[in-house]
Amino acid sequence: MDKVTKLPYHWLQATVALLIIFNAIDGAFTIFWVDSGKMREANPLMDYLINTHPVLFMSVKLLLVGLGTWLLWQFKKRPAAVISIFICFAVYFSILIYHLDVMNKVLFMGQVS
Repeated sequence: MDKVTKLPYHWLQATVALLIIFNAIDGAFTIFWVDSGKMREANPLMDYLINTHPVLFMSVKLLLVGLGTWLLWQFKKRPAAVISIFICFAVYFSILIYHLDVMNKVLFMGQVS
């Protein structure tokens, strides 16, 4: 609990944990889609990594997002950091929904958008 504002951070901690989990799921889906030839990684550096060293791709992805969320967590008393955490959460949630939509189209409709 923050002694200054008397607000617990359990809800924000859960949001950060989900953000990290969503990032890992995104990485696994991305490796699957790229390996199957159905998609490409949009980030050129990460595209190189995923095509040459998928484990390194996942490691870098988890490390970068982990460091970013750790940094934002250090400033959790600042509104900008909390807003940034929620924006990142919303982005990864949207990406997860996209992956699930593509999986649905591939598995049940035989198509990719």
